Amino acid sequence: MPKSDLCESRLPLVWPALITGLAVSVACAKPDAAPVEPQDPAAVPDDSTAERGPFENPGGMWMPAQLASAEQVENLKWAGLELDPAVLTAPTEFPLGAIVSLGGCSASFVSDQGLLITNHHCVTRALARNSKKGENLLVDGFLAKTKAEERWAGPGQRVYVTNSFTDVTDTVLAGLEDIEDPAARDEELHARRKKLSSECEAAREAELGEGGVRCVVPAFFEGAQFFLIEQLQLRDIRLVHAPDAGVGVFGGEIDNWRWPRHTGDYSFFRAYVGADGKPADYAETNVPYEPKHVLKVATEDLDEGDFVMVAGYPGRTSRLKTAEEVADAVQWYFPRKIARYEQYLAAIEGATGDDETLQIKANPLVRGLGNGLTNAKGMLDGLGKGGLAEERAEQQRALQTWIEADEQRKAAYGTVLADIEALNHSQRATRDRDEAFAELMRASGLLGRAMVVIDAAKQRKEGKGPSEAEVEHFRSSLEEAQRSFSVEIDRAILRLHLQRAAELPAAQQPEALRVVLGVKADAAVDDAVIDKALDRFYAKTKLATADRVVELYANAKLEKLEKSKDPFIVAALALVPMKEALEARKAEFAGEMAVLRPRYIAALREFAASRGETLAPDANSTLRVTYGTVRGYQPAGRDEPYTPFTVVSEMLAKHTGEAPFNLPEGAREAIAAKNFGPYVDPELGELPIDFLADLDITGGNSGSPTLNARGELIGLVFDGNYEAMASDWVFMPEITRSIHVDIRAVLWMMDAVDQADHLLEEMGVQPSL
Repeated sequence: MPKSDLCESRLPLVWPALITGLAVSVACAKPDAAPVEPQDPAAVPDDSTAERGPFENPGGMWMPAQLASAEQVENLKWAGLELDPAVLTAPTEFPLGAIVSLGGCSASFVSDQGLLITNHHCVTRALARNSKKGENLLVDGFLAKTKAEERWAGPGQRVYVTNSFTDVTDTVLAGLEDIEDPAARDEELHARRKKLSSECEAAREAELGEGGVRCVVPAFFEGAQFFLIEQLQLRDIRLVHAPDAGVGVFGGEIDNWRWPRHTGDYSFFRAYVGADGKPADYAETNVPYEPKHVLKVATEDLDEGDFVMVAGYPGRTSRLKTAEEVADAVQWYFPRKIARYEQYLAAIEGATGDDETLQIKANPLVRGLGNGLTNAKGMLDGLGKGGLAEERAEQQRALQTWIEADEQRKAAYGTVLADIEALNHSQRATRDRDEAFAELMRASGLLGRAMVVIDAAKQRKEGKGPSEAEVEHFRSSLEEAQRSFSVEIDRAILRLHLQRAAELPAAQQPEALRVVLGVKADAAVDDAVIDKALDRFYAKTKLATADRVVELYANAKLEKLEKSKDPFIVAALALVPMKEALEARKAEFAGEMAVLRPRYIAALREFAASRGETLAPDANSTLRVTYGTVRGYQPAGRDEPYTPFTVVSEMLAKHTGEAPFNLPEGAREAIAAKNFGPYVDPELGELPIDFLADLDITGGNSGSPTLNARGELIGLVFDGNYEAMASDWVFMPEITRSIHVDIRAVLWMMDAVDQADHLLEEMGVQPSL
């Protein structure tokens, strides 16, 4: 690829630009390499907002430094930002420096003692970990009156504080196209990224200790750009407060992704470090972490039309996918996902029954599956019934026409769309079989343990076995996993995925199905065969005991494992070659795409620029900013638009006394008495609970702080609206809305209902009820 084309391919753009017409000029530079200095006011375009009308967010999850462009500065001022826009380009300064990743959710520091606010659904695992029969924190909530009462969230919970961004695109991509073998190309790409990460972590180890820093090299723009991101890794995280489920999960799956919404989706963690201030494993002698930046709670009113922004770590979007990939998602991916999740939930329900202990163990998984199921249904409705897939196809036809209208463009990009589709098509012939095999490999925790033990033994044979530190880390992780493990649930999930594999046409059934079951290659497989095999597996295995697994991980030799009679180890040994073969095919595919995707991005960028359009990159779990205003919306079939606020009297009206509409007594009494104190909204005449905004979010944004025009905390984003679920693929400005819990409701619940005065004071809020 010519250097100029490579430069083009690194620029931010996604398909929604072709829908919304947002114009944002971006230079081919190193967007997040360093904070941008505040601009000379004379260089900032005059903001004639009175002539332009109210700002409407056209979409975009922006990398911080992208907000330095003149157009972005103008749009931020138009939307109502009162801060200097330059502060939003500095990811380690205020306010972005107060915002962290939880590794799947986002959160923010709200005190100089490491207090973090996030969503209730982001602390579900911590609640489950600290629950037991007779003390179900998932239902009753939790409040630590002192730091000594705070509960450890477990060794798997992390807080990642971003320290730096460095553009390493040239280091990662240089010369890759010269590697002819696709698998070798993919291997080299991963090796370069791993080397950068390892060197970064090693460089900080002396200062912050082993495990004190996590360094990652995520891909941007479909692999056209790479950044080395260094993050402080805080490992001692404790549960501080979560409201009753009648507040934190009010409405449950019935109201999930729906408006009007009335959920108080908030909770608190606290981050701890060693006495020396360095990241440390859990210890009673650890002290609260002192963050460099803390968010201030807003004290002024929030109204319709006000500026709002969300900063956080959104997970994944798919706006750069081709039209054929969108169509494939509609025809294959989402229908298959919906069917699997429905079966998954039914299998878990059958396994747990009325057993409270099993229900507690399964709760995080059940909530995650339920949320994912509703999301997938919304995606399918939007892309299919909503016509967005066909809209994408029209856009791609326009792109291809534009390419073919110019000989130079035709030479550079003429076949790229066809080449991508041909490569995708080559995978479809075996994808049902491949996916069924991959599902089997993930279906059982005990099978996973067997795989880890075998891998450690193979490394040991090569003289690279796990170190003492790695063994201890494995022991800690396994002991934590054991808290939520049950044979009943494990068996039910494995049984389901064996059944799913057996239901495929014979030509698509994975070889692994009969290998696991221990039957001949031509044997018929039905439920009786599956149940007989599972009876044997779970009766004879010793891998359900954590100590036994750790012993094998630390000491087992491959030769001895090959003679083992443990059914899971026998099965895992037989599956290893199949797993390696599938991984090899995937590596070859990825190596081919590593060349094609940047060409596609370059073509799309040039096409968008020719129309005066550009947009942000897809989400990839890195820090992003989205901004807009508090706004309602009017979905199809509704006569009147939705107003952007819900209030607690509506919450009380929904109360039934049964989950998920079981508002706790203290909240009911306070609402009925209209005891709202300083938290009342003067226009609404009572207490708001949730509000809408036109912000561009996705999974991973959960727990992200919602900030006002001064960068003050006004809420937490926790959901989106069902009508716009497909916005992960195509942003729809007219109906895409984010749902936020209002900080006034959070403070009121803590003040009037839960008596969390000490936390309010720590956040700089004076209790008054």
